[in-house]
Amino acid sequence: MRVIAGEARRLPLVTPDGLDTRPTQDRIKETLFNILQMETPGAVFLDLCAGSGGIGIEALSRGARHCYFVENGRDAVACIQQNLHKTHFEEKATLLKQDVLNAIRNIHEKEADLIYLDPPYESPAQKAALLALAEASYVTENTMIIVEALLDTDFSYLEETDLEIVREKRYKANEHVFIRRKTGQ
Repeated sequence: MRVIAGEARRLPLVTPDGLDTRPTQDRIKETLFNILQMETPGAVFLDLCAGSGGIGIEALSRGARHCYFVENGRDAVACIQQNLHKTHFEEKATLLKQDVLNAIRNIHEKEADLIYLDPPYESPAQKAALLALAEASYVTENTMIIVEALLDTDFSYLEETDLEIVREKRYKANEHVFIRRKTGQ
């Protein structure tokens, strides 16, 4: 795994051993950031369930102002720390070593611009995190939430919130689901 573009372009990143994390493939990461290219520079970025931190580091490399990395796996946290050191992004990063629900409550930004959520597939953490984000004051009409999920994941529970799906980008086995707060709520 490597940084695709920007300030830290081509730098290799370390990933945790084992199957507890699944780094986003470079091709999918590049597609995602091509979609987000206009929103990333200057953004406050949240990388929830960050794994090795590859998505958040890519955002910093492409000009994000600050990134919160949320991860509670010990090996994954060590990888994020190594990767931040290697890319020299420590000053632009906040690493929260806790579960995603506690982290969502402990982030005190006026507004988050981009939020990337990538919990284990089919985990109840995905729904719980989205419901918590629906209540977070820093999720505004300008905030884009991107969820990496298996194809055809059921997001019908969002109808009970003021969040709505605005775009889906499908790949072979998974997809990125783009979610925003409904306007005029």
